Amino acid sequence: MEVKTAAARKTGKVSIGDLTLESGTLLRDVELSYERVGQIDAPAILICHALTGSQYAAGDQENQGYWAGMIYSGGYIDTDRFQVISFNVLGGCNGSTGPLSTNPDTGEPYQAKFPFITVRDMVQAQYKALKKLEIDHMAAVMGGSLGGMQVLEWGVMYPEMMDQLFPLAVTPYLSDYAIAFNNIARLAILRDPNWNNGNYSEMAIPESGLSLARMVGMITYRSGDLFNERFSRKQRAPAGNFHDEIAYEVESYLDYQGKKLTKRFDANSYLYLLKAMDTHDIGRGRGGWQQAASYIKAPVTALGYSGDLLFPPTALQELVDQLAESAKPAEYTHVETRFGHDGFLVEFSKWGDVIKEKLER
Repeated sequence: MEVKTAAARKTGKVSIGDLTLESGTLLRDVELSYERVGQIDAPAILICHALTGSQYAAGDQENQGYWAGMIYSGGYIDTDRFQVISFNVLGGCNGSTGPLSTNPDTGEPYQAKFPFITVRDMVQAQYKALKKLEIDHMAAVMGGSLGGMQVLEWGVMYPEMMDQLFPLAVTPYLSDYAIAFNNIARLAILRDPNWNNGNYSEMAIPESGLSLARMVGMITYRSGDLFNERFSRKQRAPAGNFHDEIAYEVESYLDYQGKKLTKRFDANSYLYLLKAMDTHDIGRGRGGWQQAASYIKAPVTALGYSGDLLFPPTALQELVDQLAESAKPAEYTHVETRFGHDGFLVEFSKWGDVIKEKLER
């Protein structure tokens, strides 16, 4: 049932029926949870979230929005002019169909029996959900990281559906370097004693493995300079007495971030979304990424962030150059930041005006 939390904000679920995945598997009775902010007759902007994000892009007092600093009345994404829609991705754990959902064939949660999905499956599900919400065209699609992967697939799969594309902190395909880190995170979960082949109970989740996976991610999301400057080898206690001690502030920070995620995210969902990211390549089955890019019709405004280990800005610049060589409207903006990959989630004053200007134009 849809819940109206504010005059211009709604949250709820959209039922899209059965969905045939890229693998050919039929996923039954699919639902996507969503957040919708702004007037429903205003031009629509779709926001796509990153790995551990949710449908709460704008958010409220109860649910912190990861882009609350972007989306508000008079903001960089002005809710007086646009309606903003964000879905929890297929395979997520914030209400959309995923490993926590009940398998209609068995009456039990899918858990590890959930089918493998791709970024293209996520986009197809969103397309069907937008149709259910009676949205046939969008002013823009935007997002970073896993969200940026969705943005690029939107441009390739449904090129007539939007006026503009804003891929942030992303590349046309996931690099081997990024896949390597995903593999470490995956093994941390799979080798947790509570993993139980993915069929763990609520009382015995693979907390240690998921926490460690998150710590691995946190190291890659931000730059070494930021870590060094923020912590400066500060100690909480004398070091060197125990292997499992937390002596340095940086260790405490990572420990906190890891445990924090286990309170709000499902380990199975984490694994399925990591695998979807690994398979990201807009050129897969399309003759290479350059050929796939030729299918994009909407103007592209791409933002890359300095120090991004996972999605090198040079690769995003290469995509923009490829589009420009094909006489397609495309621009690249480089954002100098110490936050590295996480730059698309902070310091909005550095780059929000780029998006605002393009939307208002």
